[in-house]
Amino acid sequence: MIAARAQDSPCLGVGVGLRPRHFTRVLEADPAGLGIDFFEAISENYMLPGGRPLRVLEQVRERFPVVLHGVSLNIGSADPLDADYLAELDALARRYQPAWLSDHLCWTGVRGRNLHDLLPLPYTEDVLTHVCERVRRVQDQLGRRIALENPSSYFAYRADAMSEAEFLAELAGRADCGILLDVNNVFVSAHNHGFDAQRYLAQIPRERVFQIHLAGHSLQRSLLIDTHDHPVCDEVWALYESAVRRLGPVSTLIEWDEQIPELEVLTAEAARAREILARVTREEDVHGADGTRARRAAGAALAPHHRA
Repeated sequence: MIAARAQDSPCLGVGVGLRPRHFTRVLEADPAGLGIDFFEAISENYMLPGGRPLRVLEQVRERFPVVLHGVSLNIGSADPLDADYLAELDALARRYQPAWLSDHLCWTGVRGRNLHDLLPLPYTEDVLTHVCERVRRVQDQLGRRIALENPSSYFAYRADAMSEAEFLAELAGRADCGILLDVNNVFVSAHNHGFDAQRYLAQIPRERVFQIHLAGHSLQRSLLIDTHDHPVCDEVWALYESAVRRLGPVSTLIEWDEQIPELEVLTAEAARAREILARVTREEDVHGADGTRARRAAGAALAPHHRA
């Protein structure tokens, strides 16, 4: 039996992505003074038979909580689920015991070809049924709930019958999975498609949100592109504060994957997120709305997920 939602996703604080450039600094630093509460590792980077990355991940796991974030689950594809990939992911999770696993609500390839991109799905009832069935199978094999992230997107389908937020909320409920809410992706997609980012947040079920991502983006002509190579912009910080006010304290991660700066830049971004979390929590407590208790109560109401 797998624990209910509140135990699936405790608030770990504010973390950053584990990147090779920072391996030495992370391992040499005093964990209490680093300014980082947890690390997120890209699953595929550690699906290896051996080598330094696995040794580093083991050492980091001894000092910090770790979560695993994948880019190759291909959960929305019409291809069969990749049994070898799932077996490797299961072995990795068993070895390092991450707080949770996540991937993207997207498709990355079809007919055995990997397109190396996180492509959006048509938001239809048929696709929702298809993805729910696949998520349930993945969770049964892994013996745990996973969280799926809303992607940034640059096109939509004429067949769409619901919004992305509606699709994601329905998926989380029907498949009994979590949500990784990427606030920057909400902002990027809202700009690109012309929808209301605040309305999007209002449609996300708070009890399903395991984690939040924050990142920087770039402007290319009229589109915002989720490039992960800039600091978080002021508008995304404001949207993050709105999300925390609605959801309560949620584990938050600073993503930075290109033009990766010195660790101090990431810890400064993490400190800003931590300040928002602390301030909003204090303000909510003053007004008698304890977000932590609300999240725990909502989580306890969920039926536990069973391994087949």
